[in-house]
Amino acid sequence: MIAIGCDHGGYDLKVEVLKYLEEKGLEYKDFGCMDKSSVDYPIYGRAVAEAVAAGKCEKGIVICTTGIGISIAANKVQGIRCALCSDTLSAKMTRLHNDANVLALGGGMIGTNLALDIVEMFLNTPFSEEEKHQRRVNLLV
Repeated sequence: MIAIGCDHGGYDLKVEVLKYLEEKGLEYKDFGCMDKSSVDYPIYGRAVAEAVAAGKCEKGIVICTTGIGISIAANKVQGIRCALCSDTLSAKMTRLHNDANVLALGGGMIGTNLALDIVEMFLNTPFSEEEKHQRRVNLLV
């Protein structure tokens, strides 16, 4: 199950990501927000991160206008490795090397097609499990 959440600045992109998840037959839990009314991004970043950290969801996706604030909020939760990605290579490498469990996107920074390619790369790239990468991930506590 994928946890997903956004603020008002990420709402439009979240709608597109939800369509993608549905088309791929992937289960998700939407933590909000549910429209473009102004809200506080830390609430939604934390909700997604807590669901992933608790094992209720395998991975998470958080979206705000830049992706910066909501990624900071998500990374405040113990056990979360949230990476803000604006290209597919970063999404691939953060999974391979960092075992990132939450993806942050900037809804005002990248277009829908690129965002969906990033989501696909993030969700379909496994952690390499190489000793050096696992050792480094273990140091991220």
